[in-house]
Amino acid sequence: MIEHHETTVQAARHLEPVPPVRNGNADRGPVPVPPWHVLPRSIAETGLDISLLLGLLLKAAYLHRTVTLAVLTDTLKLPATAVNEVAAVAVRERLLEIAHRGSSDLDVRFRLTDAGYTRAAEATARCSYTGAAPVTLAAYLDAVQRHSVTQASVTKADVTAAFHDLVVPLQLLDAIGMALNTCRALMIYGPPGSGKTFLAQRLGVLLPGAVPVPHAITVAGEIIQVFDPLVHKPFDDNEASLAHRSLDRRWVLCHRPVVLSGGELTLSMLDLRYDSTSGFYQAPPHMKANNGIYIVDDLGRQLVGVAELLNRWIVPLDRNVDMFTLRTGVRFSVPFDVWPVFSTNLEPSELADDAFLRRLGSKLYVGPLSQDDYREVYQRTAADFGLTSSDAVLDFLVQVLHFSADTPLLACIPRDLLRLVASDVRYRGAAPHITEEALLNAWQSYYGLRPALENPPPGLAHRWPDGNRAAG
Repeated sequence: MIEHHETTVQAARHLEPVPPVRNGNADRGPVPVPPWHVLPRSIAETGLDISLLLGLLLKAAYLHRTVTLAVLTDTLKLPATAVNEVAAVAVRERLLEIAHRGSSDLDVRFRLTDAGYTRAAEATARCSYTGAAPVTLAAYLDAVQRHSVTQASVTKADVTAAFHDLVVPLQLLDAIGMALNTCRALMIYGPPGSGKTFLAQRLGVLLPGAVPVPHAITVAGEIIQVFDPLVHKPFDDNEASLAHRSLDRRWVLCHRPVVLSGGELTLSMLDLRYDSTSGFYQAPPHMKANNGIYIVDDLGRQLVGVAELLNRWIVPLDRNVDMFTLRTGVRFSVPFDVWPVFSTNLEPSELADDAFLRRLGSKLYVGPLSQDDYREVYQRTAADFGLTSSDAVLDFLVQVLHFSADTPLLACIPRDLLRLVASDVRYRGAAPHITEEALLNAWQSYYGLRPALENPPPGLAHRWPDGNRAAG
């Protein structure tokens, strides 16, 4: 059993190299196995207070009134030896009683006593969190440090592979690779529809390796939920999964996260969110993004002022830490271990002063495409929708619709137009072929233009807009 455990630990180590940790100029020697690698087999090894574990166990039993040891271990994500130790405490305090004991150590069923049922109900009313036992703040800080995003680096080949299916100017790809290797904040700016958000989200593909994410952490007796299934994608590598199944299940091995906040972002969302009904906290988006990328999209469109929002990032960007305060007044720090990416339609000089802009490692402009790149996007998009087209129709789109209306060749336009064309083809039951008429109809619908009248009312002909000019 010990030999198997050592094997799985070595496999987990292989997934993510751990650099030596230094204290000042002195090397502290070999790095110990990170806490998330160690399977806690007792209450002491969890690092948690018995009262917290006892409360979690009673709340899990409260859901069923009678519960097996197997269900408790699966709920708390702790091994049977540790759960059995907590259950023994509950039995001694006459909160639980053994309702059935079978031939195996796992074949045990517990039942809440009347006193246990009352205690469990009170615990649930205070905090309804019932799930994986949390990890300590110290264990979380150590895991974030050991898997820091600053360890990530990419080569030109990595960037080319990550963006092979997109049409992106080579110069921009090189600038992205250089920006990531600095691990400093990045600002992507340019006109709406140029593909900034899509590009920012794709950056997550560049970050290598797997990172451990705890279901929750505990600070001063409070529980903060960190793992978010909408954000954290479990790592499905076979070797990683095999190793992790035999390790501490309070952690989930995930791809490096990519978290996006848009125009809905407020200052309060960047702090711990306490729900008085549930009795526990939710981690803010940039904490969920630790060891990964945090994208602030549409910067300048938030309800809060840009200056206030950017001032919120000054300390984290400078010191790579963020401070949080619990409702009890307890303050604690958490690493700000993210690659911050700001995306905006505005010019950087319109958003912030030089003091803040200096803290951004790179500012990349994403603008209209060249004609060749635009044609490539159009042809790939047509193939995606199962549509066929001719060079003459593509020339009509570029030369007539775009140039006559002075509309830039933005990356979003081909997909938006051809989605309308494909929808019209299905509606009419027509052949999947793109025509000039179909593109013109899609263009008018997309931009909200009024079609030209063949016989406009007398006296209004000179005032009625043609089919390629915005109404009003």
